[in-house]
Amino acid sequence: MSLGYVIRRLFIFLLVIWVAMTLIFFLPKLVVGRDPVMERMTMLMASGGIQAEGIERMVKAYRAEFGLDQPLYVQYVRYLSNMVQFDFNYSLARYPIRVIDMIQLALPWTVGLLAVSTLLAFALGSLAGGLLGWPKTPRVFSYLLTPFMILSSVPFFLLGLLLIYIFAFQLKILPLGGGSQFGQMPELTLAYLLDILRHAILPAASIVIASLGGWAIAMRGMMINTLGEDYVILAQARGLPPRRIFFAYAMRNAMLPQITSLALSVGGIVSGSLLVEAIFRYPGIGSLLFQSIASFDYFTIYGIVFFIILAIALATLLIDLLYPLLDPRIRYQKN
Repeated sequence: MSLGYVIRRLFIFLLVIWVAMTLIFFLPKLVVGRDPVMERMTMLMASGGIQAEGIERMVKAYRAEFGLDQPLYVQYVRYLSNMVQFDFNYSLARYPIRVIDMIQLALPWTVGLLAVSTLLAFALGSLAGGLLGWPKTPRVFSYLLTPFMILSSVPFFLLGLLLIYIFAFQLKILPLGGGSQFGQMPELTLAYLLDILRHAILPAASIVIASLGGWAIAMRGMMINTLGEDYVILAQARGLPPRRIFFAYAMRNAMLPQITSLALSVGGIVSGSLLVEAIFRYPGIGSLLFQSIASFDYFTIYGIVFFIILAIALATLLIDLLYPLLDPRIRYQKN
């Protein structure tokens, strides 16, 4: 992998982030006559949350903070400077709490849930798909293909509702939702960790089960294609043990496109998990985004969307840089 390729990929990564930041800035301004600050303050006044004179002071403070009395290009430059520093200003719904502080509290919950469930679904689904495509697998295993095809079309949130009904309403063995009965910031004890794990079972299961079918079907197709390659046929002709052929020759090479799919599917996985968090009232980014949309908290929405785009772009960049290490046959350089 050449230095020039790394530089080009980093440039594309920064370009994607810049375009996303620009869209976040300009799209709300395309709606003529809409002032998110004034709308939020007016809604608070209608609900009795603040007085009329309080609205004027808060709107004035927000406009001064964002430089809304300045020309648009000045606002844009200031906005880019703030975003680079991860400064999303104050939450409209929870003033004077800053948006970045809210995201910092919610992000570990989402990363923990999403990382574990996604990697578990990827590993189990890839192994199951490899076994489905392997000709020496017991025939009874082939009956899993139909359930996997059904699961691949089930949305995360729909499966989550079904799990809530079965295990929370009917069997009453798991909690309805939330992250922990002890709150978000108690003392870190074994009981607290076990309670977090218990609350995470249903949302994690909805992501794992719904993702399992897609990974298995994709891996099965790649395994069938790999079995026809010359190096697999040569390994079989040499009389190598079937287990070694399966893992070292077939699975290893069939996994490469699967890993690429993992990076490309980050966006769909993240968006699906956000809905799962909202359904289970899990204290992560998804629940925070849902609450922000419901309360017209525009600045919190901008911050969350920015982090989602950053995560997707970063995952794509990492897989591009790591792929030559996974497959030595690939060389990103000109002949």
